[in-house]
Amino acid sequence: MRVKRGVTSRAKHNKIRKATKGFSHPNRASIKRGRQAVTKGLQFATRDRKNRKRTFRELWNTRINAGARLNGTTYSKLIAGLKGAGITLDRKVLAELAVNEPAAFTAVVKATEK
Repeated sequence: MRVKRGVTSRAKHNKIRKATKGFSHPNRASIKRGRQAVTKGLQFATRDRKNRKRTFRELWNTRINAGARLNGTTYSKLIAGLKGAGITLDRKVLAELAVNEPAAFTAVVKATEK
């Protein structure tokens, strides 16, 4: 008995059409180009999730360094002092303190100098 594949094909095509909403016309209109565009888009999404972590760490380091220099030290000396003093604040929290709570950040810097 022959198997008719219209329902399955239509479902696969609709899945691609749903995933290509907002894409440019050729990638939205053609199933083949749409499938390629969705695959490439997923590759970019994976890559950029990794890059976002890298970018935020760079930003936090820059903010910590700026705050450290206002307090008369440098980023590397501050991080080394934190490790030596056994203070386990991560860079995200340190950057937040440096920007929004300068007094608290100064207290952290003072604690590393002892």
